[in-house]
Amino acid sequence: MRPVHTALAVVVAAVWGFNFVVIEIGLGHFPPLLLSALRFLVAALPAVFLVGRPKVAWKWILGVGAALGVAKFGLLFTGMAAGMPAGLSSLVLQVQAVFTAALAGLVLRERPGRVRLLGMAVALAGIAVAAVDRGLSGSGLGFSLVVAAAACWGVSNVLTRKAAPADAMNFMIWVCAVPVLPLIALSLLIEGPERDLAALRSLDWSGVGVIVYVAWVSTVFGFGAWSYLLRRYPASSVAPFSLLVPVFGMSSAALVLGEGISGTRWLAAVLLVGGVGLTSLAPARRPNRTGVGSGVSAGSPPVVAAASPARSG
Repeated sequence: MRPVHTALAVVVAAVWGFNFVVIEIGLGHFPPLLLSALRFLVAALPAVFLVGRPKVAWKWILGVGAALGVAKFGLLFTGMAAGMPAGLSSLVLQVQAVFTAALAGLVLRERPGRVRLLGMAVALAGIAVAAVDRGLSGSGLGFSLVVAAAACWGVSNVLTRKAAPADAMNFMIWVCAVPVLPLIALSLLIEGPERDLAALRSLDWSGVGVIVYVAWVSTVFGFGAWSYLLRRYPASSVAPFSLLVPVFGMSSAALVLGEGISGTRWLAAVLLVGGVGLTSLAPARRPNRTGVGSGVSAGSPPVVAAASPARSG
C-alpha cells in the first residue's frame, strides 16, 4: 500500500477505536436505544435520497439492517450503558470474527483450516480471560450483552456475504435506514417516552457532537474510506489494520475516560487480537462455483462481507 493509504487505514482504525469513547460520552446524554436510533437516522439522512435505489434485494437490506443496526448496536449500546467499559467493549466486540467464521462454516460451507481453528481457540481464550477480568471488576451483564452484540455482528457479516452488494456505499446507506424506526419503537417501549423527551429537550452541543461523530465521522467517513481502500487493494492488505481498533479503543479510553488497563486485560487483548488475526486472515477452504467470496475471509474483522468486497459494520 502507498504510504498515504497506509496512513488513511490507520486513521480509520483510530476513528473507530475512539468511537467507543464517544459512545460512552453519548450515553451520558441519551438512553442507549435512542442514541443508536439517532446515530442511524443522521447517518441515513439525507444520504439515502442521494445514493439511488437499492442495488440488492430488499430481504438482504432488511436482514442486515435488523442484525447489524437493531440487534448488534442495540445490544452494544445497552451493554455499555449497563457498565461495560468503552475500552474493554472495543476489545471484546472483535470476537465477532469467531462468530462469523463459525456461521460461515455452517451457512456458507467454508471449512476452517487448522490455522483458523487455532485462531478461534486463541480468541475464545482471550474472551475467557476478559470475562475473568470483568468478573473481578464489575457485573457480567454488560459483558454478556457485548458478546451477544458480537454474535449478531457475525450474523450480519454472513448475510452481507450472501447479499454480495456491488456498491458497498449504496448498500450501507440503505442498511442504516432500516434500524431507525425499530430502535425508536424499542426505546419508547423499554426506555420510556418521558426519558427520551427529557434527553432531546436537554440536547446541548456536546450531545450534538456525539451524534455527528458516531453518524458522520465513524459511519460515513469511516465506511467510505475503508471501502475506498478495499477497492484499491486486496482485502488481505487492508484487513490487518482493523486489528488496531481495540488498541486505539483501549488507549483512548484510558487517556480520555481514565479507564485502567489491568494485566489481565492486557493478556486478554493479546489473546483476542492474535486469535482474531489468525481467524480473519487465514483462508477458508470452500468450493467456489459462483465466485462470490473468492479470496475473501469470512472471519475478517469489520472488513469484508461481499465479493466487491464490502464491510459490514
